[in-house]
Amino acid sequence: MASLPPKASLGYQVRIAHRAFDRLLAARLAPFGLKAGYWYYLRVLWLREGLTQKELGDAINVKENTTVAMILGMEKDGLLTRKRDEIDRRKMCVYLTPKGRDLEKKLMHIAPEINEAATKGISKRELEKCLMVLHHVSENLQTIDF
Repeated sequence: MASLPPKASLGYQVRIAHRAFDRLLAARLAPFGLKAGYWYYLRVLWLREGLTQKELGDAINVKENTTVAMILGMEKDGLLTRKRDEIDRRKMCVYLTPKGRDLEKKLMHIAPEINEAATKGISKRELEKCLMVLHHVSENLQTIDF
């Protein structure tokens, strides 16, 4: 069996970077009383409301049961509301409340600030290549059945 040291493991390095992003994001959202997990849902909903719960989960690449639990928490915290789809009454569509919508102005500066800190000392060309490679890796992994 071949050894794969952590420094040479793509999965390990991506996980470490993700955890660092998450810790910083959680610290930046805490003063607003928000959980870090809310961020991903808010980002999608700021761009497009009225998604079904499944569409919202798919946009974030999260299973539907996790999405439902997060939506219930966000609904309880007054950030969003759910309404039955007018065409297919079985589906629930997700909409931001005024409180959830107003957070965009207060929070959207956080993402560029964290990204800027994370990419300090990395050239634009290196960053573009990194993003392209990570996108390709994600696409490859999505084709694997497990």
